Amino acid sequence: MAGKYTGTTDRMTWGQIWTLTVSCGAVALVVAAMAALNTALADLARDTGATQSQLTWIVDGYTLALACLLLPSGALGDRYGRRGLLIVGLLVFGLASAAPILLDSPTEIIAARAVAGIGAALVMPATLSILTASFPATQRAKAVGIWSGVAGSGGVAGLIGSGLLLEKWSWHAIFIGLAVASAVLFVLAFSIPSSRDEHPYSFDIPGAVLSAGSIGLFVLGIIEAPQRGWLDPWVLAAIVGGIAAGVVFAVVEARTEHPLLDVRLFRNRTFGVGAVSLLMQFLATFGLFFLIVQHLQLVLDYSPLQSALALAPIAVVVLALSVAAPWLIPRIGLRVLTFVGLAVLGVALAMLGQLDADSSYRDVAVPLLIAAVGLGLCTAPATTAIVQNTPTAKQGVASAVNDATREIGAAIGVALAGSVLAAGYGRNIAPAVDAVPEQAKQPVGDSLAAALEVSKLAGPQGQQLADFARESFLQGMQEASLALAGVMLVSAVVLGIWAPGGRGIAALDEGAEAHSLAEVD
Repeated sequence: MAGKYTGTTDRMTWGQIWTLTVSCGAVALVVAAMAALNTALADLARDTGATQSQLTWIVDGYTLALACLLLPSGALGDRYGRRGLLIVGLLVFGLASAAPILLDSPTEIIAARAVAGIGAALVMPATLSILTASFPATQRAKAVGIWSGVAGSGGVAGLIGSGLLLEKWSWHAIFIGLAVASAVLFVLAFSIPSSRDEHPYSFDIPGAVLSAGSIGLFVLGIIEAPQRGWLDPWVLAAIVGGIAAGVVFAVVEARTEHPLLDVRLFRNRTFGVGAVSLLMQFLATFGLFFLIVQHLQLVLDYSPLQSALALAPIAVVVLALSVAAPWLIPRIGLRVLTFVGLAVLGVALAMLGQLDADSSYRDVAVPLLIAAVGLGLCTAPATTAIVQNTPTAKQGVASAVNDATREIGAAIGVALAGSVLAAGYGRNIAPAVDAVPEQAKQPVGDSLAAALEVSKLAGPQGQQLADFARESFLQGMQEASLALAGVMLVSAVVLGIWAPGGRGIAALDEGAEAHSLAEVD
């Protein structure tokens, strides 16, 4: 390995700024679509008759399709052209997002969301690989930093946008908004430059099938675990099957002359630390979102828009620190930024677990801002570590690795937080479940939201039930927050030891590595 990124003060051209704007707009759209529907689930259930399981899949069908197709999509962009893949992806995403406007069946909406996830899988790696191929090495970290900040804060933007739309219109407005934004970006995408591998090899079909199967099965098991239980045979089969397929994928790719993903890249400590760091960041972030949105709406009684706006400071801090990443990286280095960022995230999650029924927004805002600082310190360096250590011709695959680790981390974070929260809530609410009528036992035991609905019909005892349910929720939330905090603090130590020392981020010397990675520029 040779070379370090030393930063630059070079100004971007107007063409580069335009390419960056369109690429960031596209990644913000697909990330926002992951979170946007969380604010409309109650309305969807009322209007379509969707069950709790169907509501879960309206959200997760998108995530599953996106996660399992990222690696093949990145390779397709390298082979056939990244701008073309972006345009096709935006078209598919836009049409699928528009479909629920005319649909009223939960099953049809789930199918439309899955197709939108396919479109998003084409879009997401293309946005980053277009930037890394379009910007010279001296400006790449700046562009990647801005992209990382936008991607890291896109979920909050989705919550705010959907909350604003629901203030005046129905849930259909969210799908209209996604479709319109996609149509605008579809037109604009024709104006940005394209790139691809100048010496493409045949598409690695076995690698594509194994990677999709591995990630798809693993994420499917993680998604189903909170509802079915972690020891459910179906869940265990999916998770173990996904891991087994991943092992087979690694073996096959190591023996393939021109693999979809050269697994030898993970021998590079900088590349490996960047990938694992992103997974842990999104595990913490989406676990935090899962907990805090419920706290804001069910404990503090915020509306969907109020809860989304309460999270807005996170986006501002993350974006600001990501933009500052080109200045921070050469002065501090990957090891310190990764360790400090993940540790700060862990501290913020531990503080989140101390909230109680009397907490004000100020008490909520402090751990949120601390979490934003932690995320902002390590998200852009992690993405930079991946793209700087992947050959230029394979930037689509690098972008897909970057995106896949985010999606897998998000799925694990929600599943872990949801499982621990459900277990803690169920254990603490048990005395109240024993005391309510038979027909109310299941909803009271299921969730705080259902218990609050029952409390409205419970007469004079309703307030007592609501208070007890909130306290049970807070106990479960504390346990979930501390579990996530423990995971992050351990990860900070492990990655801090694993990460290469020194300032900056070592960049791949393609001339020196061409033979070992079997690359042709």
